[in-house]
Amino acid sequence: MTLFSVEKYQGSRVAVALSGGVDSVSLLHAFKEGAAANCIVLSALHVEHGIRGEESVRDMQFCQTLCKEWGIPLKIVRVSVPDLVKEGGGNLENVARSVRYGAFHSLLEEDEADFVATAHHADDVAETVLFRLARGTGVSGMKAIMEYDGIIRPLLSRTRAEIEAYAAEHHLPHVEDLTNGDENYTRNYIRHTVLPAFGKIHRNATKHLVEFSALAAEEDDFLQTLAESNITRLAGEERVPVGLPDVLFARACLFCMRQYAPGGGYTRANIEEIKKLKTLQSGKKVALPVSDGNKAATLYAFREGGEVVFDWEYRDSAPKPVEIPFTVGKRKVDRLPATPLGLGIYTAPSPFTAREADETFSADYGIKRKQLFVDLDAFPDGCVVRARREGDMITPYHAPRKTLKKFLTDRKISARLSKKLPVIAKGSEVYAVVGVEIADSVKVTEHTVRRGILF
Repeated sequence: MTLFSVEKYQGSRVAVALSGGVDSVSLLHAFKEGAAANCIVLSALHVEHGIRGEESVRDMQFCQTLCKEWGIPLKIVRVSVPDLVKEGGGNLENVARSVRYGAFHSLLEEDEADFVATAHHADDVAETVLFRLARGTGVSGMKAIMEYDGIIRPLLSRTRAEIEAYAAEHHLPHVEDLTNGDENYTRNYIRHTVLPAFGKIHRNATKHLVEFSALAAEEDDFLQTLAESNITRLAGEERVPVGLPDVLFARACLFCMRQYAPGGGYTRANIEEIKKLKTLQSGKKVALPVSDGNKAATLYAFREGGEVVFDWEYRDSAPKPVEIPFTVGKRKVDRLPATPLGLGIYTAPSPFTAREADETFSADYGIKRKQLFVDLDAFPDGCVVRARREGDMITPYHAPRKTLKKFLTDRKISARLSKKLPVIAKGSEVYAVVGVEIADSVKVTEHTVRRGILF
């Protein structure tokens, strides 16, 4: 019996996360059997959590003995999870998992392995799906146990019964975690009672739950990509159209919120509050339960026109005016083709980039950005990047000259946003409002030598 295709990892350095249980021992054995033929550099990693006292030490010693007999290098990480919980709080199982995956990622970051292989299998996926459904989740929660960032799961297509049969066939030693039989733990109850009951309904119930998880992951990725493709970015702000269907609107909003505060404790109730902005007039806002660490700042969702905008609102004094030279400098017509493209990265009044554009350049990055193409050599010497000022004038692309204030009002750009928009200007003459419009004098023509992009 073959558990998985070892050839898939040919020429790689693989570290197996070894607990000493039948699953991880079988995984290590399968890799050992095919390592030499496939030029795999094999090692093992054991994390001793200090949770089960002497039993935990017994498991560590078993792994040491096994790896010595099999000639496999073993790295041991010892951490007292109970002490960590006592000092910092948290759930024991969650802290243990964080420690375990921290050890995995450290191994990869320190370039000691190309992959860390865990022994998660089909039953683990099925249990996770049932657990999350019972607790309450959406499609994203059905993704269950995935491979990512060098963490591989070669046994996901195999059931626990198949792995145990493999271990019996090869007479593999292993240790049992005595807490695995305690059905006071929800996972154990699902494993020993709920999942077998599903097996009585249909003998392939476990594999069907795994297939459902894989399908949900595929559909979730599609919906997420579609949601993010409708997000625009202007003056450092993510903006979501209110006309999006609720399923995409919610995903887009959650994505934006996580851009500002990745660790924010967002809930479905927060999304429902933001949805209310769809029916409210422009100018309304919803406060979100995160801050940037500065007590003077709060993250808000604003309704502006046909969009919901996410941004920090600061209650301290307005920032001092800043002028930054527009440094995507001029070049000679005879400049060598091998010369690097001109580039300028600006952080104030809000971030943007100016660079020469070649035919293959794309500034998408997963979020649609309002890109402006310009003739870089048409900007006069002495231009600066700054915020708008009273008295600024602009002659927009193919339009009559007007004050910048009237131009922004005509474009229905809020006063709040207009203060943040970077402009490229010389004196009171504005040649570009980044993300919005360019002056007619810097448009790309048939005579343009150096085509640039502002985004």
